Amino acid sequence: MRRYLMGKDINGKELGKGITQRNDGRYNARVTINGVKINLYDYNLSLLKKNLEAKKLKVLRDDYSTRPNISLNQWYKDEWFPVYKSPYLKDEVNRHNYIVRYENTFGRLLGNRRISCITEILIQKAANSLIDDFGYSTKFIRESVSSLKEAFNAAVTNHLISRNPSSNIVVKNDNLVSERVVMTDEQQMQFLNIAKHRYYNEVYQILLSTGMRIGELTALQWDDIDFENKEIHIRHSMQSAYLNGKKILNMTTPKTSNSIRDIPMFDGVEKLFVFWKEKQDKAKKELGRRWRLPKEFENLVFTSSLGSPLTRYVLSNDINKIVSILNKNEEYLAEQENRVPKKFPKLHPHSFRHTFATRCFEKNLKPVFIMSIMGHSNYETTLSYTHLLKKSNDQQVSLAGSFV
Repeated sequence: MRRYLMGKDINGKELGKGITQRNDGRYNARVTINGVKINLYDYNLSLLKKNLEAKKLKVLRDDYSTRPNISLNQWYKDEWFPVYKSPYLKDEVNRHNYIVRYENTFGRLLGNRRISCITEILIQKAANSLIDDFGYSTKFIRESVSSLKEAFNAAVTNHLISRNPSSNIVVKNDNLVSERVVMTDEQQMQFLNIAKHRYYNEVYQILLSTGMRIGELTALQWDDIDFENKEIHIRHSMQSAYLNGKKILNMTTPKTSNSIRDIPMFDGVEKLFVFWKEKQDKAKKELGRRWRLPKEFENLVFTSSLGSPLTRYVLSNDINKIVSILNKNEEYLAEQENRVPKKFPKLHPHSFRHTFATRCFEKNLKPVFIMSIMGHSNYETTLSYTHLLKKSNDQQVSLAGSFV
């Protein structure tokens, strides 16, 4: 919004919008642009008009969408995200998760700073702290830096800042493999030994036998379970988030086009689905009208004991309980045997996918076949699991012997 006052000189001659002449001969320019008041004085009318135009341009350049004192939070959440990012994300859950990731990372540490005052070293320190002090994975922070770069690039384009301070940020390039948690054969057996007494026993075994992503598993419908051809059809992915305190579930397309695939049922998997169906039908019958499954998800394979759609949060919570039991058992045994306890690694649902891929290589399955099962978009990702096979590599070295 711009407001100008029509003005005249002392002789009644038109001077232009917003310009008047005082009785002492000085010219006065008074205008308001988008709430910003400009008030200039000069005896030289030409110079006054020149300075006025310069001030007006500066105010317009520093307007709300491009002013240098806008904070990172204001720019990222209120300006950049709604215009540049939100329209191209799949759905509301994706949009919510995108903002939450920002708020938990760079928004938390730098959000209230003026965007014009954020320097490269501030961002680098924040990235280091998010990994070292807050415990985020390097992969997660790399993704956060990537979106931050996009936001700063747009800030440069819109003249908030002259250069992108995040362009040269270095995130610790830990090998992706080092961030993966893979259960050993012994750990897998220990985990399943506890899991067999829990409601989601079949779920864990299916994850370890298929390598599905958790979103793919929770989106499975009974139509996707092809008992005739002994295949699991991956066609959807389930996303969940809490918006304004309410849980939102959204059935969407898988991660990439390669993720749309058919996974063969290896030995025992078909029986696991049959056992699960029997368990689900029994729970549904016992609960009757208290069965919680929404009508739009009535054909879901995996549900909670009360009929709600199974989510990452529910499964993560149960996994943590199992790991806690394992560690308590180990602490007791270690005390009895007068030794240091071997702590069970912290697991997350994706750990089962990593473990499955590693087992595939241990069983000498061909990488191309593993890639198709896993739904990887590139061959390098599949081959990266070979670095986890130290035990197998050592065995191969001893078998090879001398080459000369």
